[in-house]
Amino acid sequence: MAAITEVKVPDIGDFKDVPVIELMVKAGDTVKPEDPLVSLESDKATMEVPAPAAGTVKEMKVKVGDKVSEGSVILLLEAAGAQGAAAAAPAATVPSIAAAPSPVSTPGGVAEVRVPDIGDFKDVPVIEVLVKPGETVKAEQALVTLESDKATMDVPAPLGGVVKELRVKVGDKVSEGVVILTLTSDSARAAPPPPPAGEGRGGGAAPPSPAPPAAAASGIDETAFSVAYAGPAVRKLARELTVNLGSVKGSGDKGRITKQDVEAFSKGAPAKTAAPAAAAATGGAGGGVGGIDLLPWPKVDFTKFGPIESKPLARIKKISGANLHRNWVMIPHVTNHDDADITDLEQFRVQFNKENEKAGVKVSMLAFMIKAAVAALKQFPEFNASIDGDNLVLKKYYHIGFAADTPQGLVVPVIRDADKKGVAAIAKEMGDLAKLARDGKLKPDQMQGGTFTISSLGGIGGIYFTPIINAPEVAILGVCRSFWKQVSNDGKTSAWRFMLPLSLSWDHRVIDGAAAARFNAYFAAMMGDLRRVLM
Repeated sequence: MAAITEVKVPDIGDFKDVPVIELMVKAGDTVKPEDPLVSLESDKATMEVPAPAAGTVKEMKVKVGDKVSEGSVILLLEAAGAQGAAAAAPAATVPSIAAAPSPVSTPGGVAEVRVPDIGDFKDVPVIEVLVKPGETVKAEQALVTLESDKATMDVPAPLGGVVKELRVKVGDKVSEGVVILTLTSDSARAAPPPPPAGEGRGGGAAPPSPAPPAAAASGIDETAFSVAYAGPAVRKLARELTVNLGSVKGSGDKGRITKQDVEAFSKGAPAKTAAPAAAAATGGAGGGVGGIDLLPWPKVDFTKFGPIESKPLARIKKISGANLHRNWVMIPHVTNHDDADITDLEQFRVQFNKENEKAGVKVSMLAFMIKAAVAALKQFPEFNASIDGDNLVLKKYYHIGFAADTPQGLVVPVIRDADKKGVAAIAKEMGDLAKLARDGKLKPDQMQGGTFTISSLGGIGGIYFTPIINAPEVAILGVCRSFWKQVSNDGKTSAWRFMLPLSLSWDHRVIDGAAAARFNAYFAAMMGDLRRVLM
């Protein structure tokens, strides 16, 4: 006799009241073990609850929009015999998670230590292995060192134990979720069994492995594929059908791509995609971001004209180049220029630094700019926003990024909660972050979450330029070297004033010209008399 089993939401950590965003089955459907049943989405991760056993869906207990927690019944599954019922026990159900896996997975007291969340970095080289098999380690002890073009990162031990096996060596490239070693530990907590063969190491929790060369040959844009709004099961289906998710318009909540979207796309149109953004920069024939077709990049034999030297682009330039190209092509940039009179503020800055010289406090003009920018963002909140589909997300926090020039290239550390800090505190934090940037030791979270960016060319030179907006932000302020200029307010008399040139680039989808002019004027007024910030 067939057994009816309640399939429940398994252990999903600390998440509660998680919305159901997609039903992947309906009553009467036949499912296999590990088939995704429903998709849940918290503010941190997208999770798919898989079938614990083969059977037929008898009844759905949830619908899209319902909120569930651990133990909530999602459906009734009809399985044949006691074996099916046993297999369907809730404890055996393991969610497939689109976000990063836990750094530790521990079957039977042996812990797999994985690369934790390292931000947007992928294929990061291992430059040093700090332990060896048989070595005893303590919690938080560094195990391996990774180095990207922006930062050097140590991966710490999540718990104490003995190194059983190393899975990486110097020179290997790793990403979030990759197993670096196994630890034997009595304190290791039990973990769910690994998924069946063929579903990838670490199950749905692991990040998608790089596509084989065949995927690239089939026309899949890996960059667009990786950022598409879809869960693991949908991504798997898309690869099976050779569908580029970047070209599929999602019909789910907030534009989420569903299985039906992928299936409809594969039947209704060939799996053709625009070439990756990098192709447009390095010689790709057409394509590009957002479906913009470009002429093929000219192929020239430069040796015909004289001696040359060929040198590969630094990795940071390759990464930032693709982002800059996307931002420039997809954001309708407009740049307004203006000048701020900082004569009095510069005199105060020099005097302040002289008075605090023995204390080691040194304030740059950029620290004052950050404070003035916060005041302007509060006055014009649409500049402290991001586009999310048809909605404008107005942020109630003020995290200001500043461009820092390093030997490895340009990076953008972020001053968090700049509205809650004084100028001196901002200056000190800027100095600390800039030093970490120069040493290549910035952590990923120190470069994330910015709401507005200031790019200062300082004393290098120039007057105005067009800074490129740092998506998903909607504006960026560029400043150049200050200069002396004769200014007349009445056309009869004039005086020499110390002027700071401003270049404000803004996203025309969100901001109009009048608002941009007012923002520049307001910012200039703040810099002209910073006492206004206190009002």
